[in-house]
Amino acid sequence: MSNHSFQWLQAELTRIITAQPAGSRLPSEPALAKQLKVSRATLREAMRSFETQGLIRRKQGLGTFVIGAVPLIDSGLEILESIEILAGRIGLKVTFGSLTIQQEKADEALAKIMNLPSGSEVMRVSRVIQTDERPVAYLVDILPREVLSEQELQSGFTGSVLDLLLRKGTAPLASSRTEIKATGASPELAHLLEVQRGDVLLQFVANLITNQGKVIDHSLSYFLPGYFSFHVNRRVG
Repeated sequence: MSNHSFQWLQAELTRIITAQPAGSRLPSEPALAKQLKVSRATLREAMRSFETQGLIRRKQGLGTFVIGAVPLIDSGLEILESIEILAGRIGLKVTFGSLTIQQEKADEALAKIMNLPSGSEVMRVSRVIQTDERPVAYLVDILPREVLSEQELQSGFTGSVLDLLLRKGTAPLASSRTEIKATGASPELAHLLEVQRGDVLLQFVANLITNQGKVIDHSLSYFLPGYFSFHVNRRVG
C-alpha cells in the first residue's frame, strides 16, 4: 500500500473511531477490512497507532473498543518526579500491578554503571502502572541490596521507588541522568502493556545519583505515547 493510501486509511479510521462514543465496540476486523476494502494485515497495521495513542483497546475474544479522550500526563523533564505525583496534578488515579521483586547478581555492564564489584547482589523491582485498569507504563528499577529491603517494598509501596527513597531519606539524592528514545515493544512488553509486538514505546534509561556521586538506582521505564507527553524548557543563548 502506498503512503497516500495508508494516510487515507488512517484518516478513515480516525473518522470511524471519533464518531463512536467511549465504550462502544468497533466492527469486527473482517467486517472493517471489508468495509474499507483493505486486507486484514493492512488494517491491523493501521490500527496499531490508534491503540498506542490510547484511543482504542483490543480485548482478547471480545473485540476492539473505543476509549475516547484520555487524560494526558504532561511533564517537563527539568525536575524528576514520580508518575504518581504527575498524575495527581491532573486528578488522575494510577495504580500498580504485576509487582515482581527479584534478587540477582550484577553483570559486568551493570556493575560498572553502579560502581559495584561484578557479581554483587542487586534487587530488581518490576511493575506495571495502570490507569482505569489500562496498563500505561512498565517500570524496572535495579538497586544495590542495601538501599532497600524486600520488606520495605512489600509494605506501603505505591509503585514509585523514587518516592520511597525520598521518604526513607537515607541517601540524599542529587540528580538523574536519563537517556530517552523510542523503542519497539518486545513480546514481553507487548504482553505486559497489552499492545502489539513492535508498537512504539517511549523508553527512559536513567541513573539516580546521590549527592556523593553514587548511582543507587538504575532504571528502565517504558511509556505508552498516547498517555504521556514529555518536554524540555530551553533557554535561548
